[in-house]
Amino acid sequence: MAGAVVALVLAGGGFAVAAAHKTVTLDVDGEVRTVSTFAGSVSGLLDQQGITVGERDLVSGRLRDGATIVVRHAKELPIVTADGPTTVWSTALTADEALQTLSDEHGEVALVVARAADGQPELPLDLTADGPAEVVVDGGTIDVTAGDVQVAAALAGAGVDLALEDEITVVPAGDSVQVVVVRVVTEEVTTTSEVPFASSQTDDPNRTVGTSAVVTAGVPGVRTVVERVTTADGAERTRELLSDEVTTAPVDEVVAVGTKPKPKPAPTPSSGGGSAPNPSGSAAGLNWAALAQCESGGNPTAVSKSGKYHGLYQFSVSTWQSVGGSGLPSQASASEQTQRAQMLYERSGAGQWPHCGPRLFT
Repeated sequence: MAGAVVALVLAGGGFAVAAAHKTVTLDVDGEVRTVSTFAGSVSGLLDQQGITVGERDLVSGRLRDGATIVVRHAKELPIVTADGPTTVWSTALTADEALQTLSDEHGEVALVVARAADGQPELPLDLTADGPAEVVVDGGTIDVTAGDVQVAAALAGAGVDLALEDEITVVPAGDSVQVVVVRVVTEEVTTTSEVPFASSQTDDPNRTVGTSAVVTAGVPGVRTVVERVTTADGAERTRELLSDEVTTAPVDEVVAVGTKPKPKPAPTPSSGGGSAPNPSGSAAGLNWAALAQCESGGNPTAVSKSGKYHGLYQFSVSTWQSVGGSGLPSQASASEQTQRAQMLYERSGAGQWPHCGPRLFT
């Protein structure tokens, strides 16, 4: 009888061991394997397998023979929404899965692809599980095979060379995803502009009142502005002022203005019997306004059609210079033109104006 009891106890013990043993499928972040365990709980199974889970991670399934236990470790993902950049935690395995989940909460959303120290793009998700994807770069779209492929491999397959400042995002595109590359360029831009010069006058006792001359020509200065400009796909994004200074100072113009009194006119010789005045008499007493009206219509800047004769009295340049003028007569003041016309008259008479000369005596 005692032997029968022992056999019964052993049989019962064998049944308990058999009931504790389980074969389960363990899916950890998409890596699936079959394991055997005597653990009494899911947490015990994970401890046996050396799998650590945190408060944001996802664990699903009941521990029983033939069950599937799913573990998804949460990943912190930088995203951009309509409200700006932020970070979220997601247990998705692929970018398209993450975008579908995040769009329910945030609306339009993009995953921001970080850059490693060597400049390589980093996103802790494959693009899709098995579907296609596209790379959008430099104004074009390139189809890539994206199943179980990460961003770096997709860009390499599309032949895209990245600069360090280029920005990369992953966005939904219908039934697939797009890897969008924005070319970002930051450079220093230098522009120059003219700084106007000032003008001042100085008295010149050696020049007659009513005359002037430029003794120091004005020269504009140079203003140089340096800015740091950032563009995204050719469109300006930011502009930062680095320096703004006058790199070449202007040279101010100096004009000498005559202060020497005009000589008093000689008395006009008397003329007898109402005859025309003596041409050798005082020039100041003649009708210079009438001569100017005849020669140029009274316009001190007038220039003949041939370009040879200038000013109120239609001087040639050589004649103008012969009475002390400089530059062009039509650029001198009306008073200086009249003064030099009187000097010419006193030297050579009214014959210098064959057609209009008689107007002097009207």
